[in-house]
Amino acid sequence: MLTRIKDLATTLAPRLVEIRRHIHLHPELSGQEYQTSAFVAGVLSSSGLHVEEGVGKTGVIGELQGTKQNDRVLAIRTDMDALPIQERSGLDYASRIEGVMHACGHDVHTTVGLGTAMVLSQVATELEGNVRFLFQPAEEIAQGANWMVKDGVMDNVSAILGVHVFPSIPAGSIGIRYGALTAAADNLEIIIIGESGHGARPHEAVDAIWIASQVITALQQAISRTQNPLRPVVLSIGQINGGRAPNIIADKVQLLGTVRSLHPETRAQLPNWIESIVSNLCNSYGAKYQVNYRQGVPSVQNDYALTQLLQSSAEEAWSSEFVQVLPEPSLGAEDFSVYLEHAPGSMFRLGVGYKDRIINHPLHHPQFEVDESAIITGVVTLAYAAYKYWQLK
Repeated sequence: MLTRIKDLATTLAPRLVEIRRHIHLHPELSGQEYQTSAFVAGVLSSSGLHVEEGVGKTGVIGELQGTKQNDRVLAIRTDMDALPIQERSGLDYASRIEGVMHACGHDVHTTVGLGTAMVLSQVATELEGNVRFLFQPAEEIAQGANWMVKDGVMDNVSAILGVHVFPSIPAGSIGIRYGALTAAADNLEIIIIGESGHGARPHEAVDAIWIASQVITALQQAISRTQNPLRPVVLSIGQINGGRAPNIIADKVQLLGTVRSLHPETRAQLPNWIESIVSNLCNSYGAKYQVNYRQGVPSVQNDYALTQLLQSSAEEAWSSEFVQVLPEPSLGAEDFSVYLEHAPGSMFRLGVGYKDRIINHPLHHPQFEVDESAIITGVVTLAYAAYKYWQLK
């Protein structure tokens, strides 16, 4: 079966490159993936899958029925949205949409998902259960998975697999990670409320800007002395809004940031920890405050058995030389974790780096490029893992 899957993928390779370049040329932002969804639905339909559109707002489901039915459904999830970045790659097939670019590889993800569906549709008689392909919108704003789940895409799903490109791994290789793959990502808003006054007489006012600077410094310092260094926390303030004129003491400052963590126990205590620091500082200097802590997506925690399945499938397909077991998680976030609240799953890293380049531009870079030979690596790995899944006890 592996030989057959590899032969089918190799035959499809030119078509898959065309698909990827078409999607790359026409990127769409989160929640606006109308053309991409229609294109995906057309490819799935032409491959004989049962297709549902408008799932999770702009998402698409492709259902492939195996002839040997059982009560398990395997889901394979890929995402479709692009980023608000002006492309500067210089490629012939660079984005035609001003200020929008597939700088995170979702065009490759979508292509790998379609290629896997196209391959498995030709060996459906060998599948002992259904495979449900989830083409998700709005991953970049961490909303699409929730939209899809709300529309029932995880009904009867017993396991789910996912993929994300990784430019630091060369094309032809994949990265496997047991346990935590990505971090939980939460949103933080802190509002410092002081009292306005003349810039020449700060003692008559309560300087919200100065207090905000103390809050930022205290939070960063406190992480190193009050948080377990073996359970990392990253708190970054990315936006500061406040003040009306150079000679007026600001009476209000808004701080906006992100909080990343890997362990659920650590994540649970972060809102109170942050508020206690803000409260102590504001009380000391006569200011008031508001702390708004909004949980985003949880950490992706890869299931052991399914990660083992991906690893063994990739090693059989490409040899162990091309399979890396990643020693560390990423503090980036992925809303693939939302699906894992409903079924076990695993996501692997697909190497897309060029082997002959000293520098491969990172994700979210305006010159981000991928080695398109990686598409076949992803398709074969996922298709073979899907075939082998039914052998798990």
